[in-house]
Amino acid sequence: MQFLPLTRLTSIPNINFTAAFIALVAARVWLSLTDLSNVLKHEQELSSPLTSFSQLQEGIYLFQHDIDPYSGGSFRHSPLLLSLFTTVLPSSRTLASLLWTLNDAVGAWAMVEIWRARQHIRSSPRDTLIAALYLLNPYIFLPSVALSTSSLENTLMLLSILFACRKKASAALFTLSFLLQLSLSSILMVLPIALLLVTDPHSHLASPKALAVPLKALVSPSGEFVVYTVFLTLVSTLVAGGWAWIPQTWGATITLPDLTPNTGLWWYFFTEMFDHFRPFFLMVFTTHLLIYIVPVCIKYQYDPLYASFILIGILGTFKAYTTLSDPGLFLSMIAIFPEIYPHMRHPIVTTLLHLHAALLMPLFNHLWLTQGTGNANFFYATTLVFACANAAGLVDCMWAGLRIAIGEEVEGWAVVQE
Repeated sequence: MQFLPLTRLTSIPNINFTAAFIALVAARVWLSLTDLSNVLKHEQELSSPLTSFSQLQEGIYLFQHDIDPYSGGSFRHSPLLLSLFTTVLPSSRTLASLLWTLNDAVGAWAMVEIWRARQHIRSSPRDTLIAALYLLNPYIFLPSVALSTSSLENTLMLLSILFACRKKASAALFTLSFLLQLSLSSILMVLPIALLLVTDPHSHLASPKALAVPLKALVSPSGEFVVYTVFLTLVSTLVAGGWAWIPQTWGATITLPDLTPNTGLWWYFFTEMFDHFRPFFLMVFTTHLLIYIVPVCIKYQYDPLYASFILIGILGTFKAYTTLSDPGLFLSMIAIFPEIYPHMRHPIVTTLLHLHAALLMPLFNHLWLTQGTGNANFFYATTLVFACANAAGLVDCMWAGLRIAIGEEVEGWAVVQE
């Protein structure tokens, strides 16, 4: 029997993972350079008014010609993106496709590193699977090919979580602040990221204990986050030349001025809404997102990484302007928590619901907007099925995360919810 040195044993998985990762990224580069980008760029499932690359290009053109892009009421991207794409980042579609592929590669790498931090290891044979589940997830790579900026938001989310797992507080909070400039809904992640900074990312689902860290320990990261947010907000204001960008970007998430169809639940509801009821239900829908933060963080206080995962699933289901990449991040992150797999109750039902919605959404969208043989109810029915699929997966993961603490099933005994 031949014994290999420990250094060789630990390097073999790294070599295999590196080769597989390069192959996955190369496949994505090839896909991004095809004409698929021009075919998908206007698909409503892949980009929203807040994430459309075509609208970003329009804003860049106006900005470069000394016209305020926020004066027309159609440009809703952050001034930070506007400044980056007019100075540093490429705005041509070909170079942007390569940039988006690189962005997804960084996101996949971050997810692998989060898995390693959770398991407290340097590498594992599972690394390749986790990277593949992110890079080859249709909910992730199709919006990326369409150049939806929601792909950039996913990577920023993963990087913020990774930095928090590594206890790099400033990097985690600054990344989260930058993400907040792009998407106001990411405010949900402030508390779990702060908890992750003061605890550890390791799995404690099987041994839940009350959080031993005092609440005053959260004051410092929260204050630092506020400082970064104020700084980036002032930078955005300087770039935009005033405060008009706030109602056009952050305000759009709250007031829903653009009712372009998307995969979310808001647009059709407010299309049919009487005007005098609109402010009340906007408040209800917005508050509905916020009420999950504290209960989820309290329930999973012993495992803030899992709380972050659950809140990402809630965001992907209930935020105002969703694309496929929002629930796609949640579904890919399930690979980081293999300990919950035996305790899931209805994974097949959830998978079939997603398959059903994924097939019907483009079909009914085509029947409604291209063929003219359907109406808005067709597409909205499929988004309801899609929301049910996301909610089913979310509830199943929440159940499994709680059920794992009870242990193995004992014959003659049953676990019930009172």
